[in-house]
Amino acid sequence: MPYAVIAHYRCAESDAPTVQAALTAMQTHTPTEPGNLAYIVHTDTETPPGESSFTLYEQYADEPAFTAHTQTPHFHTHILQTIRPLLTSRTIWTGQTL
Repeated sequence: MPYAVIAHYRCAESDAPTVQAALTAMQTHTPTEPGNLAYIVHTDTETPPGESSFTLYEQYADEPAFTAHTQTPHFHTHILQTIRPLLTSRTIWTGQTL
């Protein structure tokens, strides 16, 4: 059963170009992974002044495919090392597609 992830990232407006560049790199790498069905990044249009936010929609063939995604070199470089230290908030929702 497909496994979905929705992530909401918020950062300072000054950090948005770095976060956006890292997410763009993830959009290049993630769709090539076995088990990835979708990786879509959105920039939120209603964010308070001085902040930027992004919403990611990810879908995988199953939860093990998502777990494998979190072990890739690009996940470690772009998400763990580049993006997460810049975030002021992060919310993750996971679920199975009906």
